Amino acid sequence: MKSVCHFLWLWLLLAACPGPAGAQLVLVENGKPKAEIRLVDDQPVNRQAAELLNHFVAKITGTTLPLQVGEAPARKGSVVIGGTTAEAGEDGFLLECREGCLTVRSGGDKGAVYGVVTLLEEYLGVRYYAYQTYTLTERSTLRLPALRRAETPAFRFRQTFSYGNDDPLYVQWFRLERQEELFADNLWVHTFNRLLPASQYGSAHPEYYSFLNGERRPGDHSQWCLTCPEVLELVTQKVDSIFKAHPGQRMISISQNDGNNTYCQCEECRKVDEYEGSPSGNIIRFLNRLAERFPDKQFSTLAYLFSMHPPKHVRPLPNVNIMLCDIDCKREVPLTDNASGRDFLKALEGWAAISDNIFVWDYGINFDNMVAPFPNFYILKKNLQLFKKNHATMVFEQVNGQRGTDFAEMRAYMLAKLMWNPELDEDSLMRSFMEGYYGKAAPWLYRYQQVMQGALLASGVPLWIYDSPISHKDGMLNRQLMQVYRELFDRAEEAVNDDSLRLAHVQVSRLPLQYSELEIARTHTDGDPVAVSRLLAVFRERAARYGIEHLNERNNRVADYCRLYESRYLPRPTTNKAAGATVVWNRPPAPRYRPIADRALTDGLFGGASFVEGWVGWEGEDADFVLDMGETKEFSSVETDFLLQSGGWVLLPDCVTYSCSEDGQAYADLGTYKFVEDRDPSIKFVPGKVVADHPVRARYLRVQVKSIGLCPSWHYGVGYPAWFFLDEVKVE
Repeated sequence: MKSVCHFLWLWLLLAACPGPAGAQLVLVENGKPKAEIRLVDDQPVNRQAAELLNHFVAKITGTTLPLQVGEAPARKGSVVIGGTTAEAGEDGFLLECREGCLTVRSGGDKGAVYGVVTLLEEYLGVRYYAYQTYTLTERSTLRLPALRRAETPAFRFRQTFSYGNDDPLYVQWFRLERQEELFADNLWVHTFNRLLPASQYGSAHPEYYSFLNGERRPGDHSQWCLTCPEVLELVTQKVDSIFKAHPGQRMISISQNDGNNTYCQCEECRKVDEYEGSPSGNIIRFLNRLAERFPDKQFSTLAYLFSMHPPKHVRPLPNVNIMLCDIDCKREVPLTDNASGRDFLKALEGWAAISDNIFVWDYGINFDNMVAPFPNFYILKKNLQLFKKNHATMVFEQVNGQRGTDFAEMRAYMLAKLMWNPELDEDSLMRSFMEGYYGKAAPWLYRYQQVMQGALLASGVPLWIYDSPISHKDGMLNRQLMQVYRELFDRAEEAVNDDSLRLAHVQVSRLPLQYSELEIARTHTDGDPVAVSRLLAVFRERAARYGIEHLNERNNRVADYCRLYESRYLPRPTTNKAAGATVVWNRPPAPRYRPIADRALTDGLFGGASFVEGWVGWEGEDADFVLDMGETKEFSSVETDFLLQSGGWVLLPDCVTYSCSEDGQAYADLGTYKFVEDRDPSIKFVPGKVVADHPVRARYLRVQVKSIGLCPSWHYGVGYPAWFFLDEVKVE
């Protein structure tokens, strides 16, 4: 992408290319190389640094610098890459240009590459913004001024879950790490079942796995019984073989399976948990015993959900790495400013008091609705500063899993910069990115971010990782504000209408707002179906054009959503004879869902992908209720809408049974629908429908749902109550 902002690039050109009197090194003159690159040695990282420099020298000038390998004295006209410096730490560097020579020295690991990145960005005018998207100014002469610059990153490991990570140049430029480079056999989180698969050991050795609710429960997401001596010996053998198979790697994760509260509660494990005040006590004791056997290796383990808080007594050994996760925290304000964040902060400070080896796994993603607004850019800097203050040396930012998420490119850009240096000004980073990536549309999108951010804070509605746009329809996404947002995006599109690349950037960034409009529209019975159909068509076409395939972590496809929207959500006349019926509860739902339960089952509005809106739920219990339709009606079918979202412990029930009555006393059986177990992680809406042999007449309809009780062995919540959720009951 060529720059169109001529005055900006003129300024950069003047800053990067001083006149002959100020130049210390001429790299290229009139399209001819005037300097050479010398590698101190042919280590891969030094060669990568040289290739990166030459890649962009060629883009700018059309030529490359000759490359020499081997020790040689620095001399005028050379770019020397390699060697070490005590002025920078791991991944850091020292850049020095004087007496006609540039040296790039490393503080360790990839320092030489990151030194070249800084050289290109700060002194040669290259700006990289997103996946395969950068700007530069083509010219025939490149000069460098005198300079001396040493930097060390705030964190020694930095990673974002960004779609650009499959581009090696993107990873280099944004100074990101890959876990497979560090963790042996790519064992880095939720590794218990990979190391001791329940499918292999569970039947013969149930004692290896969690004791829950009165019995051993081996399963894909069950934890280990960490006081079982055989488990330690078996894991030791596995770890030894893994390190021998990967001799160049020194780190491995020995960490709990995904799922909450599934830790072993046998008598011996419970004694340790009670003494240590947290299930993390058993984990750290186990990891310490393992780490003692491999003192030259690093062992990472999760402090996640049930193990987030540190133990009271045992201390992790120096080679035990604590991967602390803030998964349960709300995201609308910094972690210091709400109750969930302060609970995490208590855990962080507790671990910092006993360890200097902390890896923070931070979340900035909406798993259920990834293509939805998530306007919390202003918290990124404060949270990273908090991690740094409390001894975190490694950070993983789980954000932007795919193209099309809320300002995905800008979030990844800002996080990469702040993970390197959390003292940078976040507003300047945002403006700089917007100006380069959106061009003339930047002022309107900057205003959009400021308005929505203020609206979120004023609303008092939290952001969280299983959020729904509908949660914000009376707050930051209310009718008046949505009109403001539409106008700002209209202005942004108009501003770059003659620039197809930047218009695409704007339109991709608008998709979360358009998705929110669609989601909110389905909660209104008075909507304009023609207008909603037009919006759906635009959303479908743009998502397809720009390659946006999925809406959430469960891999629900945009194309399927659009088809389902037409049949499930578009406003249309109801044929439901139970519409508006009165509900009489025999076995009511969980308390948190009772406020909406009386109307949600027959209001003509269908729930969406997130169980936080429109759905009525029961946890591990059966449901039993009666719909009073107000008068006797004739019908032949009954159908209830059920939600499947296994990642949220929302599973299908065992069965649903319907019966009917004219007087509310004597009921006649209509039939039972038996559900089939479904392990698909996708979010689904599953009807439980029965059709009578002949039309029946009744005023009262009884609905009885039998729960499966506990989550099965294959599920995250093994041994704990399963939820089921239902919404609309249709009588036709």
